[in-house]
Amino acid sequence: MSSVNYLEKLLDGAVVEWKPLGEVLVRTKGTKITAGQMRELHKEGAPVKVFAGGKTVAFVGLGDIPEKDVNREPSIIVKSRGVIEFEYYDKPFSHKNEMWSYNANGKAIDIKYVYHFLKLNEPHFQKIGSKMQMPQIATPDTDKFEIPIPCPGNPKKSLEIQTEIVRILDAFTKLTAELTAELTAELTARKKRYKHLRDQLLSFEDGAVEWKMFGDEEFFQVTSGGTPSTGKPEYWGNGNIPWLKSESCNNESVYSASQFITELGLKKSSAKLLEKETTLIALVGATIFKTAFMEFSAATNQNIAGIKSKNAGVISDKFVFYFLTSLYDKLKSEMRNYGMLNLSTLRQFKIPVPSPEEQARIVAILDKFDSLIKSIAEGLPREIALRQKQYEYYRDLLFNFPKPEEVEA
Repeated sequence: MSSVNYLEKLLDGAVVEWKPLGEVLVRTKGTKITAGQMRELHKEGAPVKVFAGGKTVAFVGLGDIPEKDVNREPSIIVKSRGVIEFEYYDKPFSHKNEMWSYNANGKAIDIKYVYHFLKLNEPHFQKIGSKMQMPQIATPDTDKFEIPIPCPGNPKKSLEIQTEIVRILDAFTKLTAELTAELTAELTARKKRYKHLRDQLLSFEDGAVEWKMFGDEEFFQVTSGGTPSTGKPEYWGNGNIPWLKSESCNNESVYSASQFITELGLKKSSAKLLEKETTLIALVGATIFKTAFMEFSAATNQNIAGIKSKNAGVISDKFVFYFLTSLYDKLKSEMRNYGMLNLSTLRQFKIPVPSPEEQARIVAILDKFDSLIKSIAEGLPREIALRQKQYEYYRDLLFNFPKPEEVEA
């Protein structure tokens, strides 16, 4: 069914009038509160949610802000600065006073209906806001914005039509949320099972296998990298040598680089070209103790250490990666007070060395589980994006009312 036919059936001959948002809804103010006060007053589980810009929120008690500033009607919150967007909320709330909100108290309007329409038109308001140095909109921008009201002369029928539109769109929103929760739960369960299996496979009884230190130069090469001077264009311009930073370490294989250095940059710095299948570990920063397995040859900065087996017939590089990755939680817990990991400490770490056949068996099992987890992790955003497109398709269809100029024509 086309959008026109669907709307005609839904409206059943009813007229649609476009009215300014400020006339249709009740605009409410927020409360005078600073970011510091929000942090001080925040209490998990408190009944009043206070909104600031972006994703910043605080939960406060009923007596923490003036009662007159607490909104209790289901409302649309206008985030008017920075990230310009609309949010629906149906529990007690307030917001910083540079923001505002709308409710339908005493009006023949389904507030969720207006919310869905405003979400459809978010790009319009973001375009208005982009004209300012700090993206922002003002109350007239929303007050004067016209929204379609079906059957304005018949409040009962108008609400029925609005509610049906909301029902359909909420169903898609709920489906997306349920699917996201289901896939996230499955991903979490698989990760937990994977970690348990990995820890079992990499645990050996005393005396069952030989252990070697990463500092044993007969078996391992342990190095760190370097950064060519950024003030030397000849070290970076048109470079063809992949160069990785510690943010590449996320306890998984890495297949590409976003930065490159030149042969001269490599020669004139402490950076080293590491072989393919080198295990990396972050020595400092947000990803400290996390690893990466290089699926290509690359150089790294000084915040990464590289570990390479000198005898793959005795110690598999992928086995080294999985074992070092399994130490992440332990290292994070035991060394949390250390600002960084250094090569001297890393060389003291010991690794079990079962037979090459056993290493290959362990790697094969972990590779399989790793692939399953990646499949779900990669599928999750794809599924969410698909559901979002479905929602947007039906939202566009359901709000495809003729514009005022189209009616006049």
